[in-house]
Amino acid sequence: MDDLYHRSRLPDSLRVLLEQYPRDIWQSHRHFDGLTRFWLERHLMFRRALAQWQDDTRLFLDKAREAQAHGQMTSRIGGFLINELHGHHHIEDAHYFPVLSAAETRLVRGFEVLDADHQTLDGELSALTESANSHLRTLSKESAGAMLARLDGFERFLDRHLVDEEELVVPVILHHALRF
Repeated sequence: MDDLYHRSRLPDSLRVLLEQYPRDIWQSHRHFDGLTRFWLERHLMFRRALAQWQDDTRLFLDKAREAQAHGQMTSRIGGFLINELHGHHHIEDAHYFPVLSAAETRLVRGFEVLDADHQTLDGELSALTESANSHLRTLSKESAGAMLARLDGFERFLDRHLVDEEELVVPVILHHALRF
């Protein structure tokens, strides 16, 4: 299955360049440039921000974090993560994916899958926003538990998407020596 809820990785037909350009050679490849490094660092930043939000929520649930400080962290890191992911996906869909799919027409379906992921993630981000806002209104243990469950589920979706995106995009950039 291609959809984000059911796949465990991209189909083999979309991993053809990944076999040629495995992850362990990316940073040493001559076509790995600053923009590619920056893009991968953004993905790492998303993962870290989500982990920080989850950790802070667990501390609140364990009574090791004061409600007001936790609320401020939830508002700050949640708003940051959600807004940055929306912006990141918009730039990819509008600018990078069209160039990448034109350069490597064998993988057009992969970029369609990633675009569909972005639509799925938009829905997940909306649900996460609602969960966070609900929690911020009460700062209760119940709402924190519900938000943490939403965060934990979102982590799986986000990681699956980011890994698949990296494994599709970076090999195309390396193979075609693309510069953005």
